[in-house]
Order: sequence, then C-alpha cells, then structure tokens
Amino acid sequence: MGPECCSSSFCWGLGRGHGVGTSTSSLWNLMGNAMVMTQYIRLTPDMQSKQGALWNRVPCFLRDWELQVHFKIHGQGKKNLHGDGLAIWYTKDRMQPGPVFGNMDKFVGLGVFVDTYPNEEKQQERVFPYISAMVNNGSLSYDHERDGRPTELGGCTAIVRNLHYDTFLVIRYVKRHLTIMMDIDGKHEWRDCIEVPGVRLPRGYYFGTSSITGDLSDNHDVISLKLFELTVERTPEEERLHRDVFLPSVDNMKLPEMTAPLPPLSGLALFLIVFFSLVFSVFAIVIGIILYNKWQEQSRKRFY
Repeated sequence: MGPECCSSSFCWGLGRGHGVGTSTSSLWNLMGNAMVMTQYIRLTPDMQSKQGALWNRVPCFLRDWELQVHFKIHGQGKKNLHGDGLAIWYTKDRMQPGPVFGNMDKFVGLGVFVDTYPNEEKQQERVFPYISAMVNNGSLSYDHERDGRPTELGGCTAIVRNLHYDTFLVIRYVKRHLTIMMDIDGKHEWRDCIEVPGVRLPRGYYFGTSSITGDLSDNHDVISLKLFELTVERTPEEERLHRDVFLPSVDNMKLPEMTAPLPPLSGLALFLIVFFSLVFSVFAIVIGIILYNKWQEQSRKRFY
C-alpha cells in the first residue's frame, strides 16, 4: 500500500479502546453535537441544524504521513434530500466551529470534503456525493453556493451513502505529493481520486474531522482514524528542496498573500514620535517666520 521505497509505522489511531473526552489521558476532543457511541463517533445525527467535530489534541510533526479514515454516512433522506457531508482536516487551528462542514472558514491547512449535497444549480458534469480537496493559507473562503469549486485542487464522485459495507478514505502526503484514494466498493481495493504534486504543508498542525447538517441531514459516523508515519528515501537534492515551510501553498497555484498586521507601538515609541513631530512643527514655524520677515524687509527697501 505504501509508495515506492517507503515503509510505514503506526503512530496513533481512533477506534474501540481509544479514549475520547476531556481527560488529560485522552488524545481526542469532541465538539458540538458529536457523541461517543459503542462502535463509532457520531459527528451529527440524522437531524436538522446539527454540527459536531472530533479533533486530535497532539500536533503532527511527521514529514511524510498517511491518514486512513473509516467512515459511514447514512440516513432516511432520499435522493438529493440529505446533507451535508463531512470533512477531514489537517490545520493550524483546532476546535473552531464554523460554516465549512462544521469548521471555521478561512482555515490554514488542508481540508478534504466528502460533500453529499449539490448546492450549485444546473450541476451537470459531476455526480454527488463528491470528494474534493482544498489547501488554504487563511486568505480563501470556501464557496458553499458553488460546492467549493473555485478553490478545489481536484475531486471525484464517491457514492458512499447508505452502503451495507465499509467505506474508507486515505490521505497520503509524501515528498510534497498529495494523494487521496478511496475504498467504497466493498472490494478492499484502493481507487485513485485526487493526486496533486507540489503541495507544501507545514508540520505541527492538527488532524480532525467535522460535519454539519442544515435543512437536510444524515448520520455522519467516524469508525476509526489511523495515522502512519511513512519512511521515505530522499536524495540530497530532495532534502534541499523539501525544507520545512511555514505557510501552506501549492506550486503553480497562486494563493492571495496574507499580510501580517503591524505590531502595536510601545508607549516610548509613541511618545518619541509625538515629541519629534512637535519639535519639527515648531522648527518649521520659526523658519517660516524668519523667511517672512526677511521678505518684508526686502519689500520695504524696494520702495525707498
């Protein structure tokens, strides 16, 4: 399953026997309407206007990794009368509720969306449910009305609702190469969905998953999350090119730059600015008076 010249080791996971809650020993935190069930975490029940999330408490400092997600989406809604889907996150901020599948907008990091409801009218060339991915440096908003199309890196159709067998998603990040695959046919085989080179993700971000319902709803369940560290061979040139980055980006894709706010002035700096401004103003007034007086003297001499 791993890439060429790659070995993997298990880092952490969520499943039966893994604690979820607020205790110091737990690696996971629940938010919103998320509930711990016997065999899974239910992010949202099949009810309107619910949202929930599950976040890992430990930042990930792995260079190359693979996240395997075992999930299930099901409910009473018929065709196009269900929603809205779930998201898997690798982001700088955690536990921030918002409108993007239950998480904050203008996030910093990677979002992978399993979107089950088409918001855009006249949707012809794609079939839902639909998986897509987005990298954000905090400057972009997710466009719900267009199902995220303006900012997506790629996507594929994924018929995942109300299935009687297990459904899986894998997100692999190796050598700045993002690959997303799915196993949703009950064949225990990975099928390609998204492949994007040149993705630059900082280390030290958090993994999480979230979901939201509106007028339409579904049960959104997470059965397990498993993170693997991938050991990859790199040439000296790759080592030089693959240095750590501090802001997410994608090669050949222009993201609006984030301008950091200027730090507030200290009291001393503000005093000095005001003081020297006053001194300069007084100096300018004195020079102006001297020049005016000299001009008046020269004017009198002309008349005598």
